[in-house]
Amino acid sequence: MDILDLFEKGGPAMWPLLVLSVLSISVIFERLWFWLRIMTQEKEIVDRVLKAAQDSWEVAADIARNASHQPVGRFLYAPLSYPKRDPETFRLALESTAEDELAGMRRGEKLLEAIIALSPLLGLLGTVLGLIQSLRSIRIGDLGTESTAGVTTGIGESLISTATGLIVAIISLVFYRLFQSFVVDQVKIFRKAGNEMELLYRQSPPDYDKIASVIVGESSRESANLPRKRRDKKPFPKPPEPPNNTPDSLDPIDTEK
Repeated sequence: MDILDLFEKGGPAMWPLLVLSVLSISVIFERLWFWLRIMTQEKEIVDRVLKAAQDSWEVAADIARNASHQPVGRFLYAPLSYPKRDPETFRLALESTAEDELAGMRRGEKLLEAIIALSPLLGLLGTVLGLIQSLRSIRIGDLGTESTAGVTTGIGESLISTATGLIVAIISLVFYRLFQSFVVDQVKIFRKAGNEMELLYRQSPPDYDKIASVIVGESSRESANLPRKRRDKKPFPKPPEPPNNTPDSLDPIDTEK
């Protein structure tokens, strides 16, 4: 009941602050779950792929392909999925995939930035509206009497919205900075893993024909597990043969002409 009383006393600005707080909590929990899944498996995937690439690029491509549900798995598998053999294409594939994955890791940051900026302003707006209502009820003849006690109470209650806005903004800012630090760490990990993989490529380039055969084999095994369709359809009818327009088939009258 105390929270409900504070919410009612905070004024109309508490409703948009409630919406912003729900959005902030939703983004925070979604990002925490996202980063928890990445950090628990990322180092193992990178070590396995790089270790396998020292002996066999086919095995490394297979491991990276199976780890494509992780950003680092898609990052390491991208250069091995192209049929080109030159180092420039290998490096460009790493860079373009890293940009796409890092952009996905920043999802939700714009919403947190908006919440951080709007929450204190909405709190101040609620305080200003509460002060206007409180000061409007003051009479000059009542100054210094007990009748002005309600005015001071109203001023204190109007500050509730400001405090709420600051709390929402502070919590959002803490997790916003935390997620930004995670992205910075991912940049370092991607750069280190990409450089090591490029060095291995320059020392011993992979045989893309074997890698392609591995990829085709995996896709064929996956398609074999799917239910097969019945092939009891009738064959297409043969098209009619074109008329024979050779001179032998012409009428006698035409031949005489």
